Amino acid sequence: MSKDAYFQNKVCVITGAGSGIGRALAENLAKRGAKLALSDIDTDGLAETVRRCEKLGAEVKSDRVNVAEREAVLLYADAVHAHFGKVHQIYNNAGIAYHGDVIKSEFKDIERIIDVDFWGVVNGTKAFLPYVIESGDGHVVNVSSLFGLIAVPGQSAYNAAKFAVRGFTESLRQEMLVARHPVKVTCVHPGGIKTAVAQSATYAEGIDGKKAADMFDAKLAMHTPEMAAQTITEGVRKGHGRVLIGWEAKLLDLFVRVTASGYQRIAAVVNRPFLP
Repeated sequence: MSKDAYFQNKVCVITGAGSGIGRALAENLAKRGAKLALSDIDTDGLAETVRRCEKLGAEVKSDRVNVAEREAVLLYADAVHAHFGKVHQIYNNAGIAYHGDVIKSEFKDIERIIDVDFWGVVNGTKAFLPYVIESGDGHVVNVSSLFGLIAVPGQSAYNAAKFAVRGFTESLRQEMLVARHPVKVTCVHPGGIKTAVAQSATYAEGIDGKKAADMFDAKLAMHTPEMAAQTITEGVRKGHGRVLIGWEAKLLDLFVRVTASGYQRIAAVVNRPFLP
């Protein structure tokens, strides 16, 4: 991939850059000529991403950041702006997974998912938005999920976080349009992507986590992180408000629109064999 005039020399911030879609996004943008601010709590994974991006010729600033720690994210945004002088794009990608019915889930398990998957997006957006507006050519990209389009049993906490990301991001996009700020906003809904998220997920008591993760990886993880990154960056270039990744995300989005609340009974029946 040759340098890309749209992305060249733009300062792009990516959370959760230590693996998966975050790493693929970093490499994709590095090839396009962007300057990168990369963060993750996995310092080893982050170091490998940095190595790959620097090999591609990118200028990289890397930091260990927990997106759930608001003050740390606010300080990080100031540090990135001080380092590069500008911030054009923020990709709020960091996230974790959890599987468990509401009745079996502890409050702390639900709170952890909301803290990272929702508040992490809010923290990143709020921290970087003034700088993104200031850039005069900004973009906020928030990663929701297929589960931000459709709810399924056993994913109540994750669904709540990802639906919240969707609502937050769609509202933000409207606010930028109303205020006529020079900022585009995109909500991303990946389908089954081959990342480590399933293997690193946590589970409610009584669920065989390895079995569930192996099933996801074997049956549902159909697309590479590189394909996801390419789809996201092309959606950003075109200014799309919503980016669906994978045929299954597009199909299920249509399914929900057509069936309305009727999809919930169908999803319950389909998922029953996979539940403990």
